[in-house]
Amino acid sequence: MKKKITFGTRVAYGCGDTACNIVYGMISTLLTLFYTDYVGISPVTIGIVMLVSRVFDGSSDLIMGFLVDRTKSRWGKSRPWILWMTVPYAIAAILMFTVPHTTDFLKGIYIFVTYNLTTTVIYTAINVPYGSLSTMMTRDSYQQDLLSIFRMILSPVGRIISVTFTMPLVKVFGNDQSAWIKTMCIWVIIAVVLLLFCFFRCEETVATEAKKEEKRSVGVNIKALVTNKYFWCVLGLWSIQVIHMTIVGTDLPYYCKYIFGNDTWMYSTLYFLETVCMIGGAAACPFLIKRWGKRNVTLAGCLIAVGSQILVLVNPYNFQWLFFVTLIRSVGASQLSATIFGMLGDVVEYGYWKNGFRQESLVFGGASLGFKVGTGITSAIMTGLMTVSGYISSTGTQVMQPDSAVRTIGNIYKFGPIIVWGAAVVILLMYKLDKMYPQIERDLLEREMKKE
Repeated sequence: MKKKITFGTRVAYGCGDTACNIVYGMISTLLTLFYTDYVGISPVTIGIVMLVSRVFDGSSDLIMGFLVDRTKSRWGKSRPWILWMTVPYAIAAILMFTVPHTTDFLKGIYIFVTYNLTTTVIYTAINVPYGSLSTMMTRDSYQQDLLSIFRMILSPVGRIISVTFTMPLVKVFGNDQSAWIKTMCIWVIIAVVLLLFCFFRCEETVATEAKKEEKRSVGVNIKALVTNKYFWCVLGLWSIQVIHMTIVGTDLPYYCKYIFGNDTWMYSTLYFLETVCMIGGAAACPFLIKRWGKRNVTLAGCLIAVGSQILVLVNPYNFQWLFFVTLIRSVGASQLSATIFGMLGDVVEYGYWKNGFRQESLVFGGASLGFKVGTGITSAIMTGLMTVSGYISSTGTQVMQPDSAVRTIGNIYKFGPIIVWGAAVVILLMYKLDKMYPQIERDLLEREMKKE
């Protein structure tokens, strides 16, 4: 019943998220800077585009969950979508950076269409089935934890590849819009290779009983999802994780540029440090989880993240101090990154135990909704605050930002993470599924033995 996943397969599965983060890491971090400082779009326009896009994105994840559950192919239900969407994802990612030189209105329309094509349609069609694939590779909670940990060890590598090295490459290629397009072409080639590696090495081995069950209505599926209390806990935690990444990834380039006066190596250094520390923290998770459990390890990490971010306030204008705080904060944040997808696997099993049917794709689709809504709303709030504070957009030229805009950039970075990690602590104090899971496993095994 339980299948052990080989080391090579774990690596291949993790490479899928490396590929996703090569592209999505750019979307959630440097894309806003590209739009404001290289295309000349106002922050409020970008914020509106990203916020309105959430209306469309809000339904795409759940729709994708239903589509995956109904997919039948020789490769299974989730796995084929990785193959089908790989090349379209690469093309759409490049199109986001080919904004035409035209009126602001037409630029806004172009950004809206290409942004939604990439995030709402194609990214959803890869990421939802990719997330649910782990629960179809094994039923063993610990094996799912290991897949989750390998995913989160390799996921930041995608952001290291793209986010950390993008600005240096953009400078090398000419520091203009064309330079961004050339850089993005390099990143998507790497992403395509990694997604294909994931597809060919990962197999669906968990047999489901969909053939024996009567078809369930949409209403029954939705009711089972929304009454799963631990789904809401994990949805909140995944949203918090991505909100933190969006705050740091989007605001930090502006912080380094306008507060430290450096738009070359400081941002890349801090982002590289954060992602490397998160990889190291995630690598330690299997040993910590075996001793203390997912919830306790994650709670300790969130407390470390809150405490270290408060330390930013001691000396927010010193780069060396920020370097030290980033080191500590990222070690704490890495625990949630490493455990979140294992928690989602537990939510699937909890729902199966409670309702009598599995909802892998719908659980991961609903959670992915929180991931993208968190990104969109956070980006909209930040760009809105920057606009209200008087931020001046440009097209690659250096401008003197008003003091109010610089203060806003600083306050977002200083106080935003404190709020979100504090919320994570509250959610984890209510999370009790770790204690229940051994009994759930025993009950499910007894049910299946009776059926056999």
